[in-house]
Amino acid sequence: MAGSVNKVILVGNVGADPEIRRTQDGRPIANLRIATSETWRDRNSGERREKTEWHTVVVFNEGLCKVVEQYVKKGAKLYIEGALQTRKWQDQNGNDRYSTEVVLQGFNSTLTMLDGRGGDGPSMGGGNAGYGGGRNVGNSGGGDFGGGYDDYDRGGPSSGSGSSRGGASSGGGGFARDLDDDIPF
Repeated sequence: MAGSVNKVILVGNVGADPEIRRTQDGRPIANLRIATSETWRDRNSGERREKTEWHTVVVFNEGLCKVVEQYVKKGAKLYIEGALQTRKWQDQNGNDRYSTEVVLQGFNSTLTMLDGRGGDGPSMGGGNAGYGGGRNVGNSGGGDFGGGYDDYDRGGPSSGSGSSRGGASSGGGGFARDLDDDIPF
């Protein structure tokens, strides 16, 4: 293989209000805990099962940190694109510990709010953020490509009346509504 890819995509809910810290020179760093869940029906008992996975997300991008600080609260549904990073640290006893985090840093990161909170809020450039039901969608290259990452939520590229990316408006819930259906096997 000629190259490698380190990309993480999450769609999940924020488990607690974000923690915003500042570096010594005043730059913000946002920490989030995102829960992703999968549900299925047990073949033997027929009862519904659920498994929740918790992910630590760290945002170093200043624009995204401002959006997280102002708009993201516990329970918010987010679409996150970032990279996996493992860091080594020492606990109080001097033991080496490791933490694996999804990091949003630079232009290769995206944060889109998927809540139907209405309105077209901020859309930041360079590691973009969107607000308002997935209407404003960021792309990682800084240019306007016309399409968006909310295809799975809205049923078409950047649909919705308040789209800042200029796509055709196609109504309907599309893929998001289909997720609630039971798997037939």
